[in-house]
Amino acid sequence: MLTQVLDRIRRLLGRPSSSSSTSTSAPERDGAGPANARTPVFTADFGSTRQWVAGRSWAYPNGGPTNPGDNKLDHLVHDPSYSRSGTFRAVRRPDGNWNTGLLTTEGSDEGFMVRTGDVLESRVRLPSELGAWPAIWTWLDGGNEIDVFEYHPDNPDLLELSNHVKGGSRYHRDAAVGPGRWVDLKVEFGSRSVVWWVNGTQVFADRRGVGRRWRAYLIVNLSVCAGRYHPAPDRDVSEMSFEVAYLRVIRP
Repeated sequence: MLTQVLDRIRRLLGRPSSSSSTSTSAPERDGAGPANARTPVFTADFGSTRQWVAGRSWAYPNGGPTNPGDNKLDHLVHDPSYSRSGTFRAVRRPDGNWNTGLLTTEGSDEGFMVRTGDVLESRVRLPSELGAWPAIWTWLDGGNEIDVFEYHPDNPDLLELSNHVKGGSRYHRDAAVGPGRWVDLKVEFGSRSVVWWVNGTQVFADRRGVGRRWRAYLIVNLSVCAGRYHPAPDRDVSEMSFEVAYLRVIRP
């Protein structure tokens, strides 16, 4: 009886009872907390030459540096100031093309690849200049492409979300999306459905997925449009950029 009285007094004082465990916090549920309460298998360090290769990608003809067939003015450069800080830059060249920043895990010492079931999370600041074409995407052996996002400032409130593996895409319009704004992105590469979240809200599930054995390298870059599908940069613009605050991959 005395123990019960003491326990009641302890509860009134906000202290644990004699029968309680030493921890006063409830256990985290699956999916709660930062990064879904799981330790990422990959956390981007854009300055790491072991994680990332700069200025070269086999998603471009012959590995680059140009890709006019995709209506891009890109001229990929190895210069770390174009990508290694997490700010991806593009600067106009005298020949009409643009020096552009690109990082990929393909060909790096670590050679990290995302695979079926992985969840990618990132936070990006969108560019403002017309002609800017930022993207986070995947690539392997001429395909396996999933676009975590693409953006064009001439469609200021629109993100392009695409599954090029099995088909499926969404033009997602959002009042929170706009030039110069920060956007939180999350994508689950499911075998039967690729699912996208924007600023914490699920916005698209393609119900196509990537299949059970899918895998691909990561690419982060800023391209420049040549004008066929979206406006080319204004003549008085000589530089543009977008930022990636973080990028991580969680593996269930």
